[in-house]
Amino acid sequence: MALTGATFFFVLAVATVLAMIGTVAIWAKVRGPRPVRWLVHGAMIAVCQLTAISVVATWINNSYGLYASWADLLGTTSTANADAMPGPPANRAKFNHGTRDGVLDTYFRGSRSTLSGQVLVWTPPQYKEPAYSKKRFPVLIMMHGVPGSPQSWLEHGGMPGDFEKLMKQRKTHPFILVMPVIDPGSVDTDCSDLPDRKVASWLAYDVPELVRHKFRTIKGRSGWGVMGYSTGGYCAAKLPLQYPKIFGAGAAIDPDPLTGDTSVIPDAALRRANTPTDLVVGSTARVSLFLATSRQDRVSPPASIEKFLAASAASSVQVRTQLLDSGGHNYHTFAASYPLAFHWLSAWLSAPK
Repeated sequence: MALTGATFFFVLAVATVLAMIGTVAIWAKVRGPRPVRWLVHGAMIAVCQLTAISVVATWINNSYGLYASWADLLGTTSTANADAMPGPPANRAKFNHGTRDGVLDTYFRGSRSTLSGQVLVWTPPQYKEPAYSKKRFPVLIMMHGVPGSPQSWLEHGGMPGDFEKLMKQRKTHPFILVMPVIDPGSVDTDCSDLPDRKVASWLAYDVPELVRHKFRTIKGRSGWGVMGYSTGGYCAAKLPLQYPKIFGAGAAIDPDPLTGDTSVIPDAALRRANTPTDLVVGSTARVSLFLATSRQDRVSPPASIEKFLAASAASSVQVRTQLLDSGGHNYHTFAASYPLAFHWLSAWLSAPK
């Protein structure tokens, strides 16, 4: 049974109700010496509390996407396991239809990074319509938070349903949505190329290679953008600056502080080379970035975005910001920025052509 989703939550809720009913029903019927009765009553109370706490903890996890699977929760995923199970190359990767809402699922090994990981792909309804049969589509690489997984976009991030609603409201044009794992093997690098782990290459070269091989995509930077929340938002602010010939625009929703994380990249020089605020200083990259957060988001403080905006003043980068009045670091706040984020990306990236 999956850790996330309605089934596990429903089972726990039923168990909590049954534990409470059972406790009330047999409380007075417990027999034996007083120490034995105390022990049994204590165990009954403990079971009720344990199931109730589990329901609340599961609800919090489902709402915030803290852990994506049992392996993620128990810490049993490892780099060794990921490296021991390489996927096929991009040209031999097979997409499955096992996920909901028409989302395709595959697992492959990148030729440049040599990393293997999961990638989800959703094509808009227009992709299969006769009128669009010869058209190529723009692509958005959607990056989840850490901890998290590509499924976080489906289970918590409202995709692709929220995007379809915005299309119907004509607030965005169609995109192919690509949701790759951003920490293959559960190793967080802030989407950076480190000496022993090339995650930026995975996202900027390998994932696009897979998508170009399997789908009708627009060639060139005008047809490729990135979007993410939390750690994925940090990556969405960083990758267009590092790879302006690949990505024309990015949308960073409630990103991690754009000044870098010493716990992720301890080496100061390497961290500066992968920090958005340092990268944007004097940048000649002709890219567009949308940055959003909330006044109440302590994980993604407005001061971080303000510092980035000041650093970008003498660059060629076009920056648009959004500051929400309320909302913590959660999916409800992230979703509040979807309309403006997708509208911004649609303005800077090509429509199907």
